[in-house]
Amino acid sequence: MKIPKRLEPLVEDGLIDAVVRQLMSGKEAMIFVVRCRDAIRCAKVYKEANKRSFRQATDYTEGRKTKNSRRARAMEKGTRYGRKVQEEAWQSAEVDALYRLAAAGVRVPTPYNFHEGVLLMELVADAHGEAAPRLNDLEFSADEAREYHGLLMREVVRMLAAGIVHGDLSEYNILLGAAGPVIIDLPQAVDAAGNNHARDMLERDVGNLTNYFGRSAPELLTTQYGKEIWSLYEQGALTPDVALTGRYERSLPPVDLKSVMREIDDARFEEAARLLRMAKPTD
Repeated sequence: MKIPKRLEPLVEDGLIDAVVRQLMSGKEAMIFVVRCRDAIRCAKVYKEANKRSFRQATDYTEGRKTKNSRRARAMEKGTRYGRKVQEEAWQSAEVDALYRLAAAGVRVPTPYNFHEGVLLMELVADAHGEAAPRLNDLEFSADEAREYHGLLMREVVRMLAAGIVHGDLSEYNILLGAAGPVIIDLPQAVDAAGNNHARDMLERDVGNLTNYFGRSAPELLTTQYGKEIWSLYEQGALTPDVALTGRYERSLPPVDLKSVMREIDDARFEEAARLLRMAKPTD
């Protein structure tokens, strides 16, 4: 096929030998199947901000820092240069997350290069060597739903143990590859320790998957993996191999009965004093 303009620099620099076909066009990027020497990979071409339907909500960008003070000031002021810098940060967030998660053993596409706003990465394939389907295009038996839900809860744990929350995880951004589910689409990934919305995002991610697989295995709908996982994270007890139960009980601090009784006694004394003042005759 004709080489898209955004991929021309990668061809000229020898990173891509040929563009095989367009795989898909999503809300934030276009995906192409490309040939790099003897390997078949995919190239993710990010859409410009004004052409994306997914907006950079402050909930996602909170906690993302730039060490360059000039760039930081430009981002804060929203200048043309600042918007360019913010767009670059949005794109590089996925690249950074992919490398970090791949190193932590999370099932994500292997990243190879990021050049001129294009991410080169592994083409996730099914058992027949074709591009793997998304979960939302598939139907599962109850047993399969329980199995894949369990596998993905482990991936969510590994991600959080690496300090990352996906932020937009659902059946629409998980591929079913030959070796199992693979998590994709991470430009909105957030740092768990640096974003005040991380807990809500994690619980929403888990809830999306539970609701999806719960259609085939309804008993999953009563589980509370999101709350359990975050609770373990807060306690510093979350490890990649932690045993999950799907249950969560909020632990409240023990009641200080002595303090409660003191408050009651003080209230009684104040009431008695008030009544005494009211009963005292006036001159």
